Amino acid sequence: MKLAVVSGLALWAGVTLVLSEVRWFARRPLSDRLRPYALNPVPVRSARGLLSVESFRDVLGPLSRSIGEGLSRVLGVSEDISVRLERIHSPYEATTFRMRQMGGATIALLAGGIVVAVLQPSVLVGTVLLLGTPLLVFLILEQQVSTRSAAWQRSLFLELPVVAEQLAMLLSAGFSLGAAVNRLARRGHGCCARDLRRVTSRIRHGLGDVDALREWAALARVDALDRLVAVLALNSEAADLGRLISDEARSIRKDVQREVVETMEQRSQSVWVPVTVATLVPGVILLAIPFSAALRLFTTG
Repeated sequence: MKLAVVSGLALWAGVTLVLSEVRWFARRPLSDRLRPYALNPVPVRSARGLLSVESFRDVLGPLSRSIGEGLSRVLGVSEDISVRLERIHSPYEATTFRMRQMGGATIALLAGGIVVAVLQPSVLVGTVLLLGTPLLVFLILEQQVSTRSAAWQRSLFLELPVVAEQLAMLLSAGFSLGAAVNRLARRGHGCCARDLRRVTSRIRHGLGDVDALREWAALARVDALDRLVAVLALNSEAADLGRLISDEARSIRKDVQREVVETMEQRSQSVWVPVTVATLVPGVILLAIPFSAALRLFTTG
């Protein structure tokens, strides 16, 4: 009887949420339908029912974001999720992502509870299932965003030498800084081009060229980009900005080469690890045989 009551309440809440989003069932008010055609429309949010998807989102959104931020800080993630989502051009906002994250953790908790109720394992295993499964889902989603953010920063770092050289050529050819950035944004491909398209969008909204580039550098958090933007900030002061950018492009390329050489050295050293283990174990065995024989000889004698 209790299960039937709980199932009925859950079904009623689900049907209410679904029907609140169906247009033919929940018809919008006349004022909301006429507002887009008004001369000076006022962006007033339409009133929603007490039990609707919007009302649940308004209540659970801030709560999910605060809980998610607290868990991420406890797990050692210091960078804000909104920065990482904006860096990788994610279509989700921070609150939406946290709600999806907490929703996945809740589903994992329910699944773990069902498994514990059916299998009835020991207390330790049940606790691990109930607490570890939601935490694992939370960590997987958090790690996916962090991995994509790190990969974006790496791709940006690798593309910067070419982009800097193109900027130097355009500025030396007589292009202004804004026109050069706009040309690279329109004709380029890759991470830098997408970020530059956002920079040009910010410039169209009234932000200065240098301020938009500094905003890009603050969002990307790449040391090479910080140095390049610092050189581009001399646009109104330096007479030969193209040469300075070319020098910075060569410096960034040397940094990339240095990291490549370091990676090659690390991989070449890691090759010797299995070889060392493969030769060390038989050597220890061969040394152990005469050593044990000598011990046996001295102890028996």
